[in-house]
Amino acid sequence: MPLTRRQTRRSKAVDQLPRHGWQKTTWIWIFLLPTVVLYGVYTIYPIIASYWYSLVEWNGFDSNQKFVGISNYREVFADPLFWNSFKVTLIFMVLVVPARVLLTLLVAMILNNPKLPLIGVLRSAFFIPVVTTTAIIGVVMRFILDPATGPINSLLIKLGGGGVDFLGGQHLALPTAAVLYIWKFFGVTMIYWLAALQTIPYELYEAAKIDGAGTWQLFRYITLPMLKPFLIIISVLTVEETFHNFDLMYTLTAGGPYFHTEIIEIYIYRWAFAAPIPQLGHASAAAVIFGLLVAIVGAVQLWGVYAGRRLRGEQR
Repeated sequence: MPLTRRQTRRSKAVDQLPRHGWQKTTWIWIFLLPTVVLYGVYTIYPIIASYWYSLVEWNGFDSNQKFVGISNYREVFADPLFWNSFKVTLIFMVLVVPARVLLTLLVAMILNNPKLPLIGVLRSAFFIPVVTTTAIIGVVMRFILDPATGPINSLLIKLGGGGVDFLGGQHLALPTAAVLYIWKFFGVTMIYWLAALQTIPYELYEAAKIDGAGTWQLFRYITLPMLKPFLIIISVLTVEETFHNFDLMYTLTAGGPYFHTEIIEIYIYRWAFAAPIPQLGHASAAAVIFGLLVAIVGAVQLWGVYAGRRLRGEQR
């Protein structure tokens, strides 16, 4: 039975759809290919290779790799300096996360006021350290905090006080690094809070003010309940970010003094590249353990995102 003109057009259109769809998919993969290759070579392959290296004894130079099984993991767990780096990493997290989350919330609430003069300049001023290279900040701060020639200690001496070794003191080095880390990434968390605050309808504040609510009542009964979902997400993101501070900590103290600021990343670097005889197997085993810790935090982060969305759904 011959096809009508309309049926013929429809048949041609249907025949062309798969071909056009295949062509679009091909071009998408062509444009993605460089990213996929680079990501596979510099991210996926090192992760997979580190699992193999953690099972062998290898200095990174010889072609011979001696399989030792889980011996590297035993050595890592038996090394007190590994547990010291683990403790330092956790202490650093405890110092950074509460201060960074709460202080940025306070500043974001101030900068969220549209009537505040020069609000754009103030927001940019807090965000400038974020776009500055972390390693450069570490090098500059070492000069500024130098106990002998640094401008801060020179000022303290002129004022009649004594010089303070901020980065060389066993009890001051880690808190000093924490303060610099908070200052460096202050703008990131502040932007998170600004975005969260702008989701709260301004009409709620106006209605509460008409009923006689003060600043504390507005924060307690409107701002804080509306920000609970974001508090979970921002806190988990901040916890995960504190695990990746190798560049700042290494340029500031390189793990000193006497391993008091040696985080896990510096511990891995020391065994892999800074040791007289590099031990890639030992460093890879420590890296695998550290990766599992980050993966656990990532799982908690996913739970936090889910819990935050659920809370927002309940509030609506």
